[in-house]
Amino acid sequence: MIEMDRHRFLGIPELTETPSVAVVVDVMRAFTVAAWAFARGADRIVLAESLDEVLALKSRHPDWVAIKDGPPAPGFDAVNSPGLLRSMDLGGRTVVHKTTAGTVGALAVKESSLVLCASFVVAEATARALRAHGSDGVTFVVTGEDGLADEDLACAQYIAGRVDGRETDAAGFLRRAGESRAAAELTEGVREGVHPDDVALCLEVDRFPFAMVARVEDSLMVLRSRAV
Repeated sequence: MIEMDRHRFLGIPELTETPSVAVVVDVMRAFTVAAWAFARGADRIVLAESLDEVLALKSRHPDWVAIKDGPPAPGFDAVNSPGLLRSMDLGGRTVVHKTTAGTVGALAVKESSLVLCASFVVAEATARALRAHGSDGVTFVVTGEDGLADEDLACAQYIAGRVDGRETDAAGFLRRAGESRAAAELTEGVREGVHPDDVALCLEVDRFPFAMVARVEDSLMVLRSRAV
């Protein structure tokens, strides 16, 4: 666990109690992809527990858009890549999303009173939403590598600085993210289901003017965009 002033930065395994306010950070790539999905017109994103749940929901709702990590697979409409998703028309659609880290982190704090899902592309909007909420302190869930993913920690620390009103230059935080293990794996093709522009798209600060709020709706964890 890392603490900075009034904020905590925890990996998913360190979540031993339910925080009041949680920001779940996955830069590469779950919550960059989610932001792009909303930008492409998605109405809501269901954060699924498992690939089997995605396929079960898809079978009941054939018009829903199923997205997963890794390479394309039968039953899924897209993969967890902002570069590949940015050309899709998702107008009014429900997306069902399952990833290795981001969706897991959001489900781990589903009982929190406020859950925001974040990446660099919605950093300032997320900070504004937190300032408007007026929380005493925020728990940032650093989803990658059990809390050690520097791209997620850098983004979380950047947002925390913006919440506290500090003049925070994004350049250093973006440099850390760009030099992270995840960025290297995406660039070098270690991970599957990747577009060459993915890393660059994940390192765009404040591309979108909305925050992303997750809450339980009819037993599903649902992410929605909120203009700030």
